[in-house]
Amino acid sequence: MNLRRYATLTKAGIIESLQFRLGTFVMIVGNLLYLIVVYFLWKAIYASAGTDVVNGMTFTDTLIYLVLATALFNFMEMYTVWYIGRDIQSGKIVLDLLKPMDYRSYIFWSYSGEFVTNFVYTFLPTFIIVAVVTKGAIHFGLNLVFFVISVIVGISINYCIDFIVATICLYTESIWGINIMKQVIVLLLSGATVPLAFFPEPLKTITYYLPFQSIYNAPLSILLNAHPDPLTIAKVIGTQILWCIGLTVISKLFWKASIRQITVNGG
Repeated sequence: MNLRRYATLTKAGIIESLQFRLGTFVMIVGNLLYLIVVYFLWKAIYASAGTDVVNGMTFTDTLIYLVLATALFNFMEMYTVWYIGRDIQSGKIVLDLLKPMDYRSYIFWSYSGEFVTNFVYTFLPTFIIVAVVTKGAIHFGLNLVFFVISVIVGISINYCIDFIVATICLYTESIWGINIMKQVIVLLLSGATVPLAFFPEPLKTITYYLPFQSIYNAPLSILLNAHPDPLTIAKVIGTQILWCIGLTVISKLFWKASIRQITVNGG
């Protein structure tokens, strides 16, 4: 019965996202402009370094990493903070809480349709183009299977972080500043803006003990490893699973303790 509900929400999400194709087009164009800037920026960095390898990464490795990190961000980002924050301000959240489904699950599966459309429209074309242009820089093997598993866990971690931050809105009733701060922290410490290999010590070591690197850096490190070591893969995915479980428990407990703070300002 629950699976039928989830499938219905996914279908509704796909239909809704397909109604706003212009928004998807604008996002794609914006990403292309961003990637052009990234290309010339890192080309200048490597030219000034005077070497083909910086911090263990070639220019091609860095470009592939950042292009796919951007594609993953567009595919995995859920904007949960905006959604819940607006519902809190309008009072709509009260109606959602009355639905015969756990609120946390309802929000996640409401966005699942966008995962499907964003995967088809953004990540998959980007991945294919990168694989063709780089002429075999991405190895096709078991790393792809582990990459998919890592991405699925990364989505869950990203959602948990979003939900925890969104829960804070119950206290502040403000979303803009909190969400911007969250995005800056996640994009920086996850490696989506700058590969973690370029971080100075001890910041680089610290980031590997935080959950953020499990969102983007972990899947990409698996994907770009042509000959993955089973022990390394197990460590990466195992760390992700531990963070996923821990953050799920924290987000549920925090929500349960904070739900009493709801005040209806609209509706």
